[in-house]
Amino acid sequence: MSSAVPLLVRPSEVTAEPATPRGTVAIPRPVLPAGLVRAARTSATTLVRITKPLLAFVLLLGAWELAPRLGVVDEVFLPPFSVVVQAFAELTANGQLGEHVSASLTRSVTGFSIALVIAVPVGIAIAWYKPVSDFLNPVLELFRNTAALALLPVFVLILGIGETSKIALIGYATFFPILLNTITGVRTVDPLLVKSAVSLGFSPIRLFQKVILPAAVPSIFTGIRMAAAGSILVLIAAEMVGARAGLGYLITAAQQNFQIPQMYAGIVAISLIGLGFNFALVALERRLSRWRTSPADA
Repeated sequence: MSSAVPLLVRPSEVTAEPATPRGTVAIPRPVLPAGLVRAARTSATTLVRITKPLLAFVLLLGAWELAPRLGVVDEVFLPPFSVVVQAFAELTANGQLGEHVSASLTRSVTGFSIALVIAVPVGIAIAWYKPVSDFLNPVLELFRNTAALALLPVFVLILGIGETSKIALIGYATFFPILLNTITGVRTVDPLLVKSAVSLGFSPIRLFQKVILPAAVPSIFTGIRMAAAGSILVLIAAEMVGARAGLGYLITAAQQNFQIPQMYAGIVAISLIGLGFNFALVALERRLSRWRTSPADA
């Protein structure tokens, strides 16, 4: 006599399927392509990334607009943002702002470019060749610890009050951030990369082109961005001392004539130029260091 043995089934092995009534057809759920899902996620991430800074700007400008109107600060010394925008538009319409921006940009870009052309090769030489480092380091350390604005009277006495002294001062101020970050970038290249390239028979020029410079790009661009911001600040200070055109001159002249909205309009113009410089340099850095990003991030 045989007794029936019950079939033991684990609860985890039972898959419950929803019952489909008779006479109906089960419609499968639509499955979105993986590329479309990835694109949607990327768009959402980009939207969040853009919205957060915009929200911060809106709050800042809203506080600027409301504080003078509510009497939190004196409206004479801090006009509402809308008044500053109106002054900005007037300076743009009559051509004064364009003239001052053109003068400042010419000086800033010229001095910055001279510093960039000199600082990167010198930084590579100091980082790679010890005799060059031993020879130049004492002099560079001496000048690196001397503030650029402290030497403004010296530049004016030697080079005159014209454009040459301002461009030279900007070049001096922007030289050291680029130089120091170039040295750091070259010295911190992974030694395994260098040894691998040498074992593959790379010549010194090929080694610099394919290994050293690409690996040092992020550090070099950090110095370039710092130098770009410094060039504008030093230029404004130099233009406040002796100039007949430029944003520094505009700010000083507006302050002396008690044209406070025009003064703030000049400050806003400086901020916009700084943002433009930084945006352009970040985009260029990403383009030059695309090899560092993984395919999933691209």
